[in-house]
Amino acid sequence: MGVSELHIRAVLDAIERAPGRGQRLLVGIAGPPGSGKSTLAAAVVERLNAGPPPAATAALVPMDGFHLDNAELDARGLRAVKGAPETFDAVGFVALVRHLREPGRDLRYPLFDRAADRTLPDAGRLHAGTEVVVVEGNYLLLADGDWADLAPLFDVTVMIAPPMDVLEARLVARWLGHGLPPDEARRRARGNDLVNARRVLDGSRNADLVLSDGAVVGRGDDRAGA
Repeated sequence: MGVSELHIRAVLDAIERAPGRGQRLLVGIAGPPGSGKSTLAAAVVERLNAGPPPAATAALVPMDGFHLDNAELDARGLRAVKGAPETFDAVGFVALVRHLREPGRDLRYPLFDRAADRTLPDAGRLHAGTEVVVVEGNYLLLADGDWADLAPLFDVTVMIAPPMDVLEARLVARWLGHGLPPDEARRRARGNDLVNARRVLDGSRNADLVLSDGAVVGRGDDRAGA
């Protein structure tokens, strides 16, 4: 999946406008499965680090390392909905984002190995001198449960909100890429994936910046899922 130059520029502009707090800047990029949030977040970090001196020292921290282990999902009867909000350690993730506010020390955090379908404890490292941290994940702006504590922790919030038909086509293509036959790929996409997509679009707080395919569709108080 490619990334729009318009979207990259819009996020960079929002970062430049963000008021400083005397601490490192935290940027939250949220969106449903298949929205391209991971690709956009990586591109923004790359652009921040490639700028002319003094370029910001930026790093990417993904939410995926806080997937609950499969054994725990099995014990809770949640393996079939892996990827839903309740299948993550939301409390642990909120605690990490709070710690991201504290410059001056290195931080370790978990990553997720998709091929092995498991978390890798302490596999990620954030260096003490990092000036901008871009956090990406589906549920960064979710307005209920333990997730609701996240949005106020970010200096800049971004929601990527493509149309549902676009998300469905991307998600089907993703499952086809994993080797599933077409009927099973459609079943997977229309089941858990699109259910979670709708939860993100309908249940998230307003974002500072709202992006859709090839466009900036909202800023400030606009509804993220509109």
